[in-house]
Amino acid sequence: MKDNQHEIALLNSKAPFSSNAGKDALDIALVFASFEQPPALFFQGDGVHQLISNQNANLLSIKDYLKTFSAFEFYDIEEVFICQTSLEERNLACQFHIDGVQVLNQSDFSATLLSYRTVLRF
Repeated sequence: MKDNQHEIALLNSKAPFSSNAGKDALDIALVFASFEQPPALFFQGDGVHQLISNQNANLLSIKDYLKTFSAFEFYDIEEVFICQTSLEERNLACQFHIDGVQVLNQSDFSATLLSYRTVLRF
């Protein structure tokens, strides 16, 4: 890292199963991590739904990619941030299906995201 900036962030703002955006972001995160460049993942807006526990993709008859988040520890993906304001606006509790999620207020979320050199938005 140069200039005290982190390298790669993936910003997730789409609800799971509403499009391929969430799965695409996850796939890209795993590819970067496979090459020892683990990205940070950020979740805001409807993207916060991707981390909420007890979702059932079978009801929609589609493959549940959310279970793959549990592989983060094997890929050394440790930086996972979620916007507290987005959770509150959707009346969601901080019960996530993976460990180590950092809930940040809007200001800290934005500042942390800005510390990354490259941000890919999904």
